[in-house]
Amino acid sequence: MKKALGFIKAQPVLAAAFLLAVITMFIVPPDSEYIGYCNRTVLIELFALMAAVAGLRSAGIFDAATRAILRRTGTVRRLGAVLTLICFFSAMLVTNDVALITFVPLTLLIFHGIDDKRSLILTVVLETAAANLGSMMTPVGNPQNLFLYDKYGLTALTFLRTMLPVGVFGLAAVMGLTLLLPKNRCEAPENSGAKPPAVKTAVFAALFLLCIAAVFRLVPDWVCLAGAVLAVAVCDWRIFGKVDYALLATFVCFFVFVGNIARIETVSSFFSRILDGRELIVSAVLSQVISNVPAAVMLAEFTDNGTQLLLGVDIGGFGTIIASLASLISFQLYRRDEGAQTGRYFLVFTVINFALLGLLLAVQYGIS
Repeated sequence: MKKALGFIKAQPVLAAAFLLAVITMFIVPPDSEYIGYCNRTVLIELFALMAAVAGLRSAGIFDAATRAILRRTGTVRRLGAVLTLICFFSAMLVTNDVALITFVPLTLLIFHGIDDKRSLILTVVLETAAANLGSMMTPVGNPQNLFLYDKYGLTALTFLRTMLPVGVFGLAAVMGLTLLLPKNRCEAPENSGAKPPAVKTAVFAALFLLCIAAVFRLVPDWVCLAGAVLAVAVCDWRIFGKVDYALLATFVCFFVFVGNIARIETVSSFFSRILDGRELIVSAVLSQVISNVPAAVMLAEFTDNGTQLLLGVDIGGFGTIIASLASLISFQLYRRDEGAQTGRYFLVFTVINFALLGLLLAVQYGIS
């Protein structure tokens, strides 16, 4: 029982997805149609991307690049602005989760020497918002983008046109909030001097480019999978253990759940009816409750308006702390830090994120 409770606490979204999948299996018993539920391409691309990013991270490429930039900062305000921008642009390529897992611990380490808890909280909250904004801008920025990009067969140009306005407005707002940080002097930690291993960096960089090519449908998904397995097996087999299999399993469970409820006529009719012309607001609101990844997988079965659904779940990543899994990651990293003020963090996070949610919805409705 303790192990089960521990698992639910550690992986609440996976546990909920598994429960929902099992419940619907009693309503729609397993049959041959189950095979078509799972989007193989999305699962393969997610696995390969996570392997590529884990490989690059283990090579130390992110730490080296970040520390080189941090040496050029001199004040808390400038440091916060630089870290926020790093999270924004890195999330475009390595996903918001990985950007925050990489840079929030570094932020905590740097601020230990500054001893400014209020500035630390604001910086981590702004980093989180920036990562969620940056991840909106590319198909590989977060799991729901990858899923919807493939599901609706979107083009890169359509994707960019859809997400650019809200992304630009959001970034401007977040960078404006960095002005709330003080101008106190600070020093970033020195680089250890160790250089990332050239061969390992080159192999996983090549794998990352292969993943991008697969996402944009330039190469088949099986080539991407083969490249990932080969790169990990040759360079560092331990990378297999750093892939987020819980996220992959969550997708599988939601594919089963959504596939089943889509075959229940009353449920299918209900969602199709409430989504018609309201994809943006319905998906944004649902994301506040179940987070934006499962909201995207669930609602995609009931609408053909992929761009509005894309906007809704990405904008819906702001608001509550569970609206985006990346936001939960930042909170977990912060609350484990010595002297963490979780109450203040939650308050600052909630105020800023609901303000951004309102701003981005207003911007999008204004454009529409």
